[in-house]
Amino acid sequence: MKKRLLFNPAGDDTIANRTIIKGATTGLFNLNEVKYPWAKSMYQVMVGNFWIPEKVSGLGDDGIMYKSTLNEAERRAYKGVISFLTFLDSVQTVNLPNFNDYITSPEINLLISIQSFQEAIHSQSYTTILETVVDAKERDEIYYFWRDDKVLLERNEYIGNLYQEFVDNPTDKNFFRALIANFLLESLYFYNGFAFFDTLVYGSKMIATGRMISYIRRDELTHVVLFANIIKEIKSEFPDIFDEEMVYDMFKTAVDQEIKWTNHIIGNDIAGITKESTEQYTKWLANERLEMLKLKPLYPDIMKNPYKHLEAMADNNSEKTNFFESTVVNYTQSSSMKGSWDF
Repeated sequence: MKKRLLFNPAGDDTIANRTIIKGATTGLFNLNEVKYPWAKSMYQVMVGNFWIPEKVSGLGDDGIMYKSTLNEAERRAYKGVISFLTFLDSVQTVNLPNFNDYITSPEINLLISIQSFQEAIHSQSYTTILETVVDAKERDEIYYFWRDDKVLLERNEYIGNLYQEFVDNPTDKNFFRALIANFLLESLYFYNGFAFFDTLVYGSKMIATGRMISYIRRDELTHVVLFANIIKEIKSEFPDIFDEEMVYDMFKTAVDQEIKWTNHIIGNDIAGITKESTEQYTKWLANERLEMLKLKPLYPDIMKNPYKHLEAMADNNSEKTNFFESTVVNYTQSSSMKGSWDF
Protein backbone atom coordinates (compact mmCIF):
# COMPACT_ATOMS: atom_id res chain seq x y z
CA MET A 1 0.00 0.00 0.00
CA LYS A 2 1.05 3.58 -0.60
CA LYS A 3 0.27 6.58 1.54
CA ARG A 4 -2.07 9.13 0.04
CA LEU A 5 -0.26 12.15 -1.32
CA LEU A 6 -0.48 15.34 0.69
CA PHE A 7 -1.14 17.30 -2.51
CA ASN A 8 -1.93 15.64 -5.79
CA PRO A 9 -3.02 17.92 -8.67
CA ALA A 10 -3.63 14.85 -10.81
CA GLY A 11 -6.02 13.35 -8.26
CA ASP A 12 -9.72 12.74 -8.73
CA ASP A 13 -12.06 13.57 -5.83
CA THR A 14 -15.30 12.80 -7.64
CA ILE A 15 -17.77 10.54 -5.87
CA ALA A 16 -17.73 8.07 -8.76
CA ASN A 17 -14.00 7.43 -8.36
CA ARG A 18 -13.64 7.85 -4.60
CA THR A 19 -12.73 4.76 -2.55
CA ILE A 20 -12.11 4.20 1.13
CA ILE A 21 -8.47 3.24 0.46
CA LYS A 22 -6.19 3.19 -2.59
CA GLY A 23 -7.88 6.22 -4.15
CA ALA A 24 -6.13 9.12 -5.89
CA THR A 25 -7.28 12.17 -3.97
CA THR A 26 -6.15 15.73 -4.59
CA GLY A 27 -5.62 16.34 -0.86
CA LEU A 28 -8.49 18.83 -0.77
CA PHE A 29 -11.19 18.35 1.88
CA ASN A 30 -14.27 18.75 -0.28
CA LEU A 31 -16.92 17.89 2.29
CA ASN A 32 -19.84 19.10 0.18
CA GLU A 33 -19.54 15.89 -1.84
CA VAL A 34 -19.63 12.88 0.45
CA LYS A 35 -19.63 9.30 -0.77
CA TYR A 36 -20.36 7.64 2.59
CA PRO A 37 -23.59 9.08 4.07
CA TRP A 38 -22.99 7.39 7.43
CA ALA A 39 -19.93 9.62 7.88
CA LYS A 40 -22.09 12.74 7.95
CA SER A 41 -24.19 11.43 10.82
CA MET A 42 -21.11 10.24 12.70
CA TYR A 43 -19.49 13.66 12.40
CA GLN A 44 -22.43 15.29 14.12
CA VAL A 45 -22.44 12.76 16.96
CA MET A 46 -18.67 12.77 17.50
CA VAL A 47 -18.35 16.55 17.58
CA GLY A 48 -21.48 16.79 19.71
CA ASN A 49 -19.85 14.53 22.29
CA PHE A 50 -17.21 17.13 23.14
CA TRP A 51 -16.12 17.18 26.79
CA ILE A 52 -12.99 17.79 28.88
CA PRO A 53 -11.98 15.89 32.04
CA GLU A 54 -11.24 19.01 34.07
CA LYS A 55 -14.97 19.83 34.08
CA VAL A 56 -15.99 16.51 35.67
CA SER A 57 -16.52 17.14 39.37
CA GLY A 58 -16.27 14.87 42.39
CA LEU A 59 -12.92 13.18 41.94
CA GLY A 60 -11.79 14.56 45.29
CA ASP A 61 -14.55 12.52 46.94
CA ASP A 62 -13.34 9.48 45.01
CA GLY A 63 -9.86 10.06 46.42
CA ILE A 64 -11.23 9.87 49.95
CA MET A 65 -13.31 6.80 49.13
CA TYR A 66 -10.38 5.09 47.40
CA LYS A 67 -8.40 5.20 50.65
CA SER A 68 -11.19 4.69 53.16
CA THR A 69 -13.87 2.56 51.53
CA LEU A 70 -12.44 0.38 48.75
CA ASN A 71 -11.05 -2.93 49.91
CA GLU A 72 -7.64 -4.20 48.82
CA ALA A 73 -9.01 -6.20 45.88
CA GLU A 74 -10.99 -3.20 44.60
CA ARG A 75 -7.95 -0.92 44.85
CA ARG A 76 -5.76 -3.44 42.99
CA ALA A 77 -8.37 -3.84 40.24
CA TYR A 78 -8.87 -0.06 40.05
CA LYS A 79 -5.15 0.49 39.48
CA GLY A 80 -4.75 -2.43 37.07
CA VAL A 81 -7.73 -1.48 34.92
CA ILE A 82 -6.62 2.17 34.76
CA SER A 83 -3.15 0.99 33.72
CA PHE A 84 -4.51 -1.09 30.83
CA LEU A 85 -6.95 1.59 29.66
CA THR A 86 -4.18 4.18 29.73
CA PHE A 87 -2.06 2.02 27.43
CA LEU A 88 -4.96 1.41 25.03
CA ASP A 89 -5.77 5.07 24.58
CA SER A 90 -2.09 6.02 24.38
CA VAL A 91 -1.37 3.61 21.54
CA GLN A 92 -4.57 4.66 19.78
CA THR A 93 -3.63 8.33 19.91
CA VAL A 94 -0.25 7.59 18.34
CA ASN A 95 -1.38 5.02 15.77
CA LEU A 96 -4.57 6.52 14.33
CA PRO A 97 -2.66 8.96 12.08
CA ASN A 98 -0.91 5.92 10.59
CA PHE A 99 -4.29 4.56 9.48
CA ASN A 100 -5.37 7.95 8.24
CA ASP A 101 -2.35 8.14 5.91
CA TYR A 102 -3.90 5.34 3.84
CA ILE A 103 -7.57 6.40 3.93
CA THR A 104 -8.50 8.18 0.70
CA SER A 105 -11.93 9.51 1.60
CA PRO A 106 -11.83 13.02 3.10
CA GLU A 107 -14.99 12.52 5.16
CA ILE A 108 -13.38 9.48 6.81
CA ASN A 109 -10.06 11.32 7.27
CA LEU A 110 -11.99 13.93 9.21
CA LEU A 111 -13.63 11.38 11.51
CA ILE A 112 -10.34 9.65 12.30
CA SER A 113 -8.79 13.01 13.14
CA ILE A 114 -11.64 13.67 15.58
CA GLN A 115 -11.14 10.22 17.07
CA SER A 116 -7.43 10.88 17.57
CA PHE A 117 -8.29 14.05 19.49
CA GLN A 118 -10.78 12.15 21.62
CA GLU A 119 -8.23 9.45 22.45
CA ALA A 120 -5.87 12.17 23.66
CA ILE A 121 -8.69 13.51 25.86
CA HIS A 122 -9.13 10.03 27.30
CA SER A 123 -5.43 9.82 28.14
CA GLN A 124 -5.73 13.18 29.87
CA SER A 125 -8.76 11.82 31.73
CA TYR A 126 -6.76 8.98 33.22
CA THR A 127 -4.04 11.47 34.16
CA THR A 128 -6.66 13.59 35.92
CA ILE A 129 -7.98 10.55 37.78
CA LEU A 130 -4.50 9.53 38.91
CA GLU A 131 -3.58 13.07 39.98
CA THR A 132 -6.69 13.33 42.13
CA VAL A 133 -7.48 9.85 43.41
CA VAL A 134 -4.20 8.04 44.13
CA ASP A 135 -1.04 9.07 45.95
CA ALA A 136 1.87 10.36 43.86
CA LYS A 137 4.00 7.35 44.77
CA GLU A 138 1.42 5.03 43.16
CA ARG A 139 1.23 6.83 39.81
CA ASP A 140 4.40 5.46 38.26
CA GLU A 141 3.42 2.02 39.51
CA ILE A 142 0.14 2.31 37.60
CA TYR A 143 1.64 3.78 34.42
CA TYR A 144 4.32 1.09 34.27
CA PHE A 145 2.41 -1.80 35.79
CA TRP A 146 3.09 -3.79 32.63
CA ARG A 147 6.82 -3.89 33.44
CA ASP A 148 6.14 -6.12 36.45
CA ASP A 149 2.97 -7.87 35.36
CA LYS A 150 3.52 -10.60 32.78
CA VAL A 151 -0.14 -10.91 31.78
CA LEU A 152 -0.48 -7.19 31.09
CA LEU A 153 2.81 -7.12 29.22
CA GLU A 154 1.56 -9.90 26.92
CA ARG A 155 -1.63 -7.92 26.24
CA ASN A 156 0.26 -4.75 25.43
CA GLU A 157 2.80 -6.56 23.27
CA TYR A 158 0.11 -8.26 21.20
CA ILE A 159 -1.66 -5.10 20.13
CA GLY A 160 1.51 -3.02 19.96
CA ASN A 161 3.28 -5.52 17.72
CA LEU A 162 0.34 -5.72 15.30
CA TYR A 163 0.36 -1.96 14.90
CA GLN A 164 4.13 -1.85 14.55
CA GLU A 165 4.12 -4.55 11.85
CA PHE A 166 1.74 -2.42 9.82
CA VAL A 167 3.87 0.71 10.28
CA ASP A 168 7.07 -1.16 9.34
CA ASN A 169 5.56 -3.08 6.43
CA PRO A 170 2.29 -1.55 5.16
CA THR A 171 1.05 -4.42 3.01
CA ASP A 172 -2.62 -5.03 2.35
CA LYS A 173 -2.57 -7.94 4.81
CA ASN A 174 -0.88 -5.97 7.58
CA PHE A 175 -3.21 -3.04 7.02
CA PHE A 176 -6.30 -5.21 7.34
CA ARG A 177 -4.90 -7.02 10.37
CA ALA A 178 -4.18 -3.69 12.05
CA LEU A 179 -7.74 -2.53 11.26
CA ILE A 180 -9.17 -5.62 12.98
CA ALA A 181 -6.79 -5.09 15.90
CA ASN A 182 -8.08 -1.53 16.17
CA PHE A 183 -11.68 -2.70 16.07
CA LEU A 184 -11.01 -5.29 18.76
CA LEU A 185 -9.25 -2.75 20.94
CA GLU A 186 -12.16 -0.32 20.69
CA SER A 187 -14.99 -2.83 20.84
CA LEU A 188 -13.77 -5.59 23.17
CA TYR A 189 -10.66 -4.68 25.18
CA PHE A 190 -12.18 -1.72 27.03
CA TYR A 191 -15.39 -3.27 28.16
CA ASN A 192 -14.57 -5.56 31.08
CA GLY A 193 -12.78 -2.55 32.54
CA PHE A 194 -15.87 -0.44 31.97
CA ALA A 195 -17.99 -3.16 33.62
CA PHE A 196 -15.71 -3.03 36.66
CA PHE A 197 -16.23 0.71 37.09
CA ASP A 198 -19.97 0.34 36.49
CA THR A 199 -20.06 -2.32 39.20
CA LEU A 200 -18.36 0.01 41.66
CA VAL A 201 -20.85 2.78 40.84
CA TYR A 202 -23.73 0.32 41.14
CA GLY A 203 -22.52 -0.18 44.72
CA SER A 204 -22.34 3.62 45.22
CA LYS A 205 -18.54 3.69 45.02
CA MET A 206 -16.20 5.92 42.96
CA ILE A 207 -19.06 7.86 41.42
CA ALA A 208 -16.93 10.55 39.74
CA THR A 209 -14.60 7.98 38.16
CA GLY A 210 -17.65 6.19 36.81
CA ARG A 211 -18.97 9.49 35.48
CA MET A 212 -15.76 10.09 33.54
CA ILE A 213 -15.75 6.50 32.28
CA SER A 214 -19.30 7.03 30.99
CA TYR A 215 -18.04 9.87 28.79
CA ILE A 216 -15.11 7.78 27.57
CA ARG A 217 -17.41 4.87 26.77
CA ARG A 218 -19.74 7.15 24.84
CA ASP A 219 -16.81 8.25 22.68
CA GLU A 220 -15.53 4.71 22.27
CA LEU A 221 -18.84 3.47 20.93
CA THR A 222 -18.62 5.98 18.08
CA HIS A 223 -15.10 4.68 17.37
CA VAL A 224 -16.44 1.13 17.28
CA VAL A 225 -19.10 2.16 14.75
CA LEU A 226 -16.57 4.13 12.71
CA PHE A 227 -14.18 1.23 12.24
CA ALA A 228 -16.98 -1.28 11.73
CA ASN A 229 -18.13 0.87 8.82
CA ILE A 230 -14.59 1.22 7.45
CA ILE A 231 -14.13 -2.56 7.56
CA LYS A 232 -17.47 -3.15 5.82
CA GLU A 233 -16.62 -0.62 3.10
CA ILE A 234 -13.31 -2.39 2.50
CA LYS A 235 -15.16 -5.70 2.25
CA SER A 236 -17.47 -4.13 -0.35
CA GLU A 237 -14.85 -2.26 -2.39
CA PHE A 238 -11.81 -4.55 -1.92
CA PRO A 239 -13.11 -8.06 -1.20
CA ASP A 240 -9.65 -9.56 -1.83
CA ILE A 241 -8.31 -7.66 1.20
CA PHE A 242 -11.10 -8.76 3.53
CA ASP A 243 -10.00 -11.99 5.26
CA GLU A 244 -12.84 -13.57 7.22
CA GLU A 245 -10.66 -16.36 8.60
CA MET A 246 -8.24 -13.78 9.98
CA VAL A 247 -11.13 -11.92 11.62
CA TYR A 248 -12.30 -15.01 13.47
CA ASP A 249 -8.78 -16.03 14.49
CA MET A 250 -8.07 -12.57 15.89
CA PHE A 251 -11.40 -12.45 17.70
CA LYS A 252 -10.69 -15.80 19.34
CA THR A 253 -7.25 -14.63 20.47
CA ALA A 254 -8.66 -11.35 21.77
CA VAL A 255 -11.44 -13.08 23.72
CA ASP A 256 -8.99 -15.51 25.31
CA GLN A 257 -6.63 -12.68 26.25
CA GLU A 258 -9.40 -10.50 27.61
CA ILE A 259 -10.76 -13.30 29.80
CA LYS A 260 -7.27 -14.16 31.07
CA TRP A 261 -6.45 -10.54 31.89
CA THR A 262 -9.79 -9.80 33.57
CA ASN A 263 -9.61 -12.95 35.67
CA HIS A 264 -6.05 -12.02 36.60
CA ILE A 265 -6.81 -8.47 37.72
CA ILE A 266 -10.40 -8.92 38.97
CA GLY A 267 -11.13 -12.66 39.24
CA ASN A 268 -13.79 -13.50 41.82
CA ASP A 269 -12.65 -10.81 44.23
CA ILE A 270 -15.09 -8.03 43.25
CA ALA A 271 -18.73 -8.26 44.32
CA GLY A 272 -20.90 -8.58 41.22
CA ILE A 273 -18.13 -9.95 38.97
CA THR A 274 -17.10 -13.60 38.71
CA LYS A 275 -14.87 -15.57 36.39
CA GLU A 276 -18.01 -17.10 34.93
CA SER A 277 -19.65 -13.73 34.27
CA THR A 278 -16.41 -12.42 32.73
CA GLU A 279 -16.28 -15.33 30.28
CA GLN A 280 -19.96 -15.03 29.38
CA TYR A 281 -19.80 -11.26 28.96
CA THR A 282 -16.65 -11.31 26.82
CA LYS A 283 -17.99 -14.00 24.51
CA TRP A 284 -21.40 -12.33 24.30
CA LEU A 285 -19.74 -9.03 23.42
CA ALA A 286 -17.59 -10.71 20.75
CA ASN A 287 -20.76 -12.04 19.13
CA GLU A 288 -22.30 -8.56 19.21
CA ARG A 289 -19.24 -7.02 17.56
CA LEU A 290 -19.10 -9.70 14.87
CA GLU A 291 -22.74 -8.97 14.10
CA MET A 292 -21.73 -5.34 13.46
CA LEU A 293 -19.45 -6.70 10.72
CA LYS A 294 -22.31 -8.84 9.37
CA LEU A 295 -20.55 -12.03 10.47
CA LYS A 296 -21.91 -15.06 12.31
CA PRO A 297 -21.32 -15.41 16.06
CA LEU A 298 -18.15 -17.07 17.28
CA TYR A 299 -19.95 -18.41 20.36
CA PRO A 300 -23.50 -19.26 19.24
CA ASP A 301 -24.36 -20.77 22.64
CA ILE A 302 -23.69 -17.44 24.41
CA MET A 303 -26.64 -15.15 23.72
CA LYS A 304 -27.17 -13.24 26.99
CA ASN A 305 -25.36 -10.36 28.66
CA PRO A 306 -24.79 -11.29 32.32
CA TYR A 307 -24.55 -7.59 33.25
CA LYS A 308 -28.01 -6.54 32.07
CA HIS A 309 -28.50 -4.71 35.37
CA LEU A 310 -25.67 -2.33 34.37
CA GLU A 311 -27.04 -1.40 30.94
CA ALA A 312 -28.96 1.61 32.21
CA MET A 313 -25.64 3.10 33.32
CA ALA A 314 -24.16 3.14 29.83
CA ASP A 315 -24.59 6.42 27.96
CA ASN A 316 -24.15 5.09 24.44
CA ASN A 317 -25.88 7.73 22.35
CA SER A 318 -29.02 5.62 22.29
CA GLU A 319 -32.48 6.09 23.74
CA LYS A 320 -31.58 4.12 26.88
CA THR A 321 -31.82 5.88 30.22
CA ASN A 322 -28.61 7.60 31.24
CA PHE A 323 -27.87 6.53 34.82
CA PHE A 324 -25.78 9.64 35.31
CA GLU A 325 -28.22 12.14 33.86
CA SER A 326 -28.99 13.63 37.28
CA THR A 327 -25.32 14.19 38.09
CA VAL A 328 -23.39 14.50 34.84
CA VAL A 329 -22.89 17.94 33.35
CA ASN A 330 -24.28 17.76 29.82
CA TYR A 331 -21.49 18.53 27.39
CA THR A 332 -23.37 17.48 24.27
CA GLN A 333 -23.23 20.24 21.69
CA SER A 334 -25.26 18.55 18.94
CA SER A 335 -27.82 21.34 18.74
CA SER A 336 -25.09 23.77 17.78
CA MET A 337 -24.05 21.53 14.88
CA LYS A 338 -27.30 21.83 12.94
CA GLY A 339 -26.57 22.85 9.39
CA SER A 340 -23.09 21.30 9.25
CA TRP A 341 -22.54 19.38 6.02
CA ASP A 342 -26.10 20.28 5.03
CA PHE A 343 -27.76 17.83 7.43
